[in-house]
Amino acid sequence: SNSKQSSWCIEVSPSVSAKLDLQQTDIGIRYTFGMYYYFDRANTDNDNPIDYTHQADVWLDHAFDETLKLNVTDSFVVAQDPALLNGAGAVTRVGGNNLFNRGKITLTKEWTRQFGTAIHYGNNLIVYSDTTIPNNSQPSLGNNPSQAAILNRVEQNAGLDLQWQFEKETMGFIGYNFAWTRYTGSAFIEPSSIVPQYRSEARDNNVHYVYVGVQHEFSPNLSVDARGGVSYVDSYNDPEGASSSLAPYADISATYTFIPGSYLQGGFTQNINATDVTALGSDGHLTQYQESSVAYLNLTHKFNSKLTGSLIGQYEYSQYKDGAYDGKADNYVSAGVSLNYQISSHLSADAGYNFDNLSSDVAGREYSRNRVYIGLGANY
Repeated sequence: SNSKQSSWCIEVSPSVSAKLDLQQTDIGIRYTFGMYYYFDRANTDNDNPIDYTHQADVWLDHAFDETLKLNVTDSFVVAQDPALLNGAGAVTRVGGNNLFNRGKITLTKEWTRQFGTAIHYGNNLIVYSDTTIPNNSQPSLGNNPSQAAILNRVEQNAGLDLQWQFEKETMGFIGYNFAWTRYTGSAFIEPSSIVPQYRSEARDNNVHYVYVGVQHEFSPNLSVDARGGVSYVDSYNDPEGASSSLAPYADISATYTFIPGSYLQGGFTQNINATDVTALGSDGHLTQYQESSVAYLNLTHKFNSKLTGSLIGQYEYSQYKDGAYDGKADNYVSAGVSLNYQISSHLSADAGYNFDNLSSDVAGREYSRNRVYIGLGANY
């Protein structure tokens, strides 16, 4: 954007957590409340200078016996910042109580000492609160649709992995995952005075994933988890006609701990994701989604018993599928550095810097953001 804005901000972010360890079951819960006061907020949300966020995480591990285990996780976020609503679809701040809930259930079974299975189900709920677009009851008034109309949706997936334990340190697997996305905005997202009419559900899709992978522990300090395959995407509900495509799929991560408290993490993912761009192409097809390649790196080093530093970096290349920007892309870069000093067992000080930059083939979409912070943390 050509318009630069800056602001001082005060953040208050208390957190509470609890954990219960039973003989066969571990249960945990964590809640974090955030209040952000911006001194020079632009004229948005009726000049309200305060943002509130809520983050809650729940997890459960249960062992029915030595061979059958259940893992349940759920992460709930209400926020405005796209960094907290990561994966929801918007790339800039959206006012209101926007909700992103991620849930996952995994059931693993060891049938023999070498062969096992993992059944998994995931559910993501995305609800943006800006639903009020005046008099949007007519197709011809689909201009400037709300984020709710464009991005509100339910994402679900279910799959099965067949696992083989080659060695104590090495497990290979082959898997299938079926994912389905249903947009729930129930509003017009592109203007049309005649048939076809472009509504939220026009971007519904089904995706089939087939992949192979391996988990290997090279040493107590170095481990790798990698999977790769293909995805078949069926955009079946486009008013101008269904379209389908094949795309690569990958999820690779590695962790190296060089001394206690100091480690290097890195990875790469390749997958499709929702986008807040819907623009029609000359052929009448909507922009359906993006195919994104993401590389990331995180270095944490414990200098001594009191001082810990971290460096983070991420690069994302996201290419539009169908619509006016078919084949064009966004380039996103983020980097950060931070220091934490443990003043006492209950008090710590933090300082850091974060940089974000989005460049895009879509005019008016690019932005840069610089954040510098200092703070105190208390733990009781």
